[in-house]
Amino acid sequence: MPTRTPWFTGVAVSIFAALLSTAAVGAFSEGLAHVNVFLAIAVNVIAVAGLAPTVWRWRAVPIWRWVVYGAVVGIPLGWIAAIA
Repeated sequence: MPTRTPWFTGVAVSIFAALLSTAAVGAFSEGLAHVNVFLAIAVNVIAVAGLAPTVWRWRAVPIWRWVVYGAVVGIPLGWIAAIA
């Protein structure tokens, strides 16, 4: 018997992960931008480039995939929030 996908719980986890990552990335980027804009850009690019391979592998894990979907949406939203 195949296992059922927990859509309601998964989407809730994705939304929470998106909100959390948006707030974290936005606040971190904005704080670094007060020190130096180029430092903020460099640290964000390095952090995302370093985390991307690990997060990409987590897509295959049944529970962590929902967190990954939220983070993939939240990180660009955090950058947009920091710019705006």
